[in-house]
Amino acid sequence: QVQLVESAGGLVQAGGSLRLSCAASGSIFSINDMRWYRQVPGKQRELVARITSGGRTNYQDSVKGRFTISRDNAKNTVYLQMNSLKPEDTAVYYCNADIRAYGLGYQGYWGQGTQVTVSS
Repeated sequence: QVQLVESAGGLVQAGGSLRLSCAASGSIFSINDMRWYRQVPGKQRELVARITSGGRTNYQDSVKGRFTISRDNAKNTVYLQMNSLKPEDTAVYYCNADIRAYGLGYQGYWGQGTQVTVSS
């Protein structure tokens, strides 16, 4: 069984920084793309950043230059470094990954979500 476990989020003042991590565990054969999404009440979950197995990255326009996604393939972990945080970054953040478990094809897995609150 595969699971993604996220680190705790937190409360931070505008302009501050926060780093999220998400570790995949279980019978993992390989991991393809890893992503971070976020969601606020009443809105759809939106893609924040994506990183391929080879390290290529993509970002939502609103976070470019402020957020950095990275991964440690040896640890099956993805990170999201968030700098210059703004109140509009407040949301529940979810990690997502395309994982191939032993004996199975690639499937999408989700973390449990972690609250990030940015105060003005």
